[in-house]
Amino acid sequence: MATFLYRIGRWTFRRRRLVGSLWLAALVLVGVAAATAESGPEDEFSMPGTEAQEAFDLLNERFPGGDAQGAEARLVFQAPDGQRVTAGPHRAAVEDALGALAGGDQVASATDPFATGAVSEDGAVAYATLTYTERATGLTEATTAALEDAAGQARDAGLTVEIGGSALEAEEELGGVTELIGLAVAALVLVITFGSLVAAGLPLLTALIGVAVGFCLIAALADPLGLSSTTSILAIMLGTAVGIDYALFIVSRYRSERAGGRDPEEAAGRAVGTAGTAVVFAGLTVIIALSGLAVVGIPILTKMGLAAAGTVALAVLVALTLVPPLLGFAGRRLLPRAQRKANATDNGTGTGTGRSGLGVRWARFVLRRPAAVLLTAVAGLGIVATPALSLELSLPGDESLSTDTTQRRAYDLLSAGFGPGFNGPLTVVVDTGDAADPQGAADLVADTVTGVDGVVSVGAPAFNEAGDTAVLTAVPATAPNTAETADLVHTIRDAVGGAGADTGAEVLVTGTTALNIDVSQALGDALIPYLAIVVGLAVLLLMVVFRSVLVPLKATLGFLLSVGAALGTVVAVVQWGWAADAFGVGQTAPVMSLMPILLIGVVFGLAMDYEVFLLTRMREAHVHGANPREAITDGFRHSGRVVAAAAFIMISVFAGFVGMTDPIIKTLGIGLAAAIVFDAFVVRMAMGPAVMALLGRRAWWLPRSLDRMLPNVDVEGEALGRTHPAPVNGPAAEAPRPVSPSRAGGS
Repeated sequence: MATFLYRIGRWTFRRRRLVGSLWLAALVLVGVAAATAESGPEDEFSMPGTEAQEAFDLLNERFPGGDAQGAEARLVFQAPDGQRVTAGPHRAAVEDALGALAGGDQVASATDPFATGAVSEDGAVAYATLTYTERATGLTEATTAALEDAAGQARDAGLTVEIGGSALEAEEELGGVTELIGLAVAALVLVITFGSLVAAGLPLLTALIGVAVGFCLIAALADPLGLSSTTSILAIMLGTAVGIDYALFIVSRYRSERAGGRDPEEAAGRAVGTAGTAVVFAGLTVIIALSGLAVVGIPILTKMGLAAAGTVALAVLVALTLVPPLLGFAGRRLLPRAQRKANATDNGTGTGTGRSGLGVRWARFVLRRPAAVLLTAVAGLGIVATPALSLELSLPGDESLSTDTTQRRAYDLLSAGFGPGFNGPLTVVVDTGDAADPQGAADLVADTVTGVDGVVSVGAPAFNEAGDTAVLTAVPATAPNTAETADLVHTIRDAVGGAGADTGAEVLVTGTTALNIDVSQALGDALIPYLAIVVGLAVLLLMVVFRSVLVPLKATLGFLLSVGAALGTVVAVVQWGWAADAFGVGQTAPVMSLMPILLIGVVFGLAMDYEVFLLTRMREAHVHGANPREAITDGFRHSGRVVAAAAFIMISVFAGFVGMTDPIIKTLGIGLAAAIVFDAFVVRMAMGPAVMALLGRRAWWLPRSLDRMLPNVDVEGEALGRTHPAPVNGPAAEAPRPVSPSRAGGS
């Protein structure tokens, strides 16, 4: 592997004008393809194989004039204190507002609150429901403007008017201020790390090119592959972070090779052959983790994972084939100014070799007291992870929004006027196609649901035109995202199952709460297979890379601790409200149901990135004859500062997404940023060397039978050390140590 990539590095460096032109042409082609392609489908959350999704599909089939998951809006009207909304002037204002909306473009229906009885007992609050022929992302600006204008018209008449439902859900846009701040922080870290503006700009440039190509490919393939607008969010988030990091490691190794006395082309080849090999295997772990999200069985999650995996693969390809040409174009400008003037020897990151860097001093500190460092790190992560024991999962609704939004204020008005369960009604679908008495079957189901404790009201069954499907609405006594409501769904399903069997009808219970329960169950069922597949493949991959049994196990156990601490942080901030203002969390709420498994998948891949980059240098020193303590110190001497810089860059990129308004993206940004903090600085740079020191030579133990079975990928570039030795005038520190046969095999 190292020799193959070495040749790629030299060839692309030598043919830099050709390779650069090919990448530019590729970027133009995919840009044109994206600009001329049909837009993808609207965002749709579905959970195939669950009762709630089966009910949605049945409603769409039996009620073709509407969409069970289509856009709807609730106009909530509140009269001034002490007055009733049914009073003449107020009633006229409500009717005028609804009259302006009825019959409008994309409006399927609009209810009259005074005709349907949608007025609270004290007469202070009333609501009207509007349904649309399109889903929220398909509504035109004119449609949403008409809705807001109608609300403004009623407000001018003295009423308080808020708008709930999905009709005003705004599509999250990328490129906001916080994301730009994240990139600015990443640029600052690169400047500090390299001491050169050119060297700092190169990883940013290549990362942006990789993300641009990936984004355009997703846009171009959106229609044929059914990729929605949110599919690209995770791809952009990860593509930016890993793209910068992968280029950072190759540029750093190139500078190190140049400082060792090698000519530019040879340095580029060796940088790609050594650091590039680590990039390939680090990228593979991320790709495995993201592709494994398909195990969960949620289409939108599968598409997000595969799109992000493809973007990570592009980041690897860019690092291997575009970074070397840019190294050639940059020339000596990649070096710090002081080094260019004095032609001084440098270790590749801007610090001289005459003194120990911070990474070496930290490694020596850990080596002096490895047991104490290990116990402190484990205890600290355990404390931070404690809130995760109180993790509550839910699909986000209007209750999770800030009180500054009209959706949240509408939610609160409805809860105050009609009860806490009003915002989470359950939809009971009765398929009477095989029933002898369809009306009798529907009435029996309605009576059964009415008799269940915890149900406040049940609407009359409404049949479709064919008369073979009835729908009725049950309002719980408790709020949507409570354990009591979840238990109520199970109770209703058990009760109506018997009623349906007695009449020959099939009864299904759906709605947001029911779908939430089904999603949580499906995620729970998929978690163990997902972990088994992803972790198993990654451990095998790391075993091939490091020729060790214990190193991959150490890496995996550390990952579990960092994920636990990240989930604990998310619970404390999002669910408990700790430091909520600092993170822009306007309202505490349960964590999004998809968050844990998405966090696990992404963090596992990124955690293995740092493991690969840090441990490959230790492994390289080990196979060249260094003892365990020397190998640890050598790994931190060459990679400690760069790994820390890479971690800061990822944290800044992920933290940039915390400023977005979408609660899902915000929560994911908080979780990923926290996970990198814990994994890079606590697990990989504190626990990692401590465990390696305690294990000693046993860390690299590999049974001889397994050693013969596993392919030798030469990630440490041993073959390059034999066939392309260091120049005579290079620093002695760069010359390879003699390699013993036993150490070369790693067993």
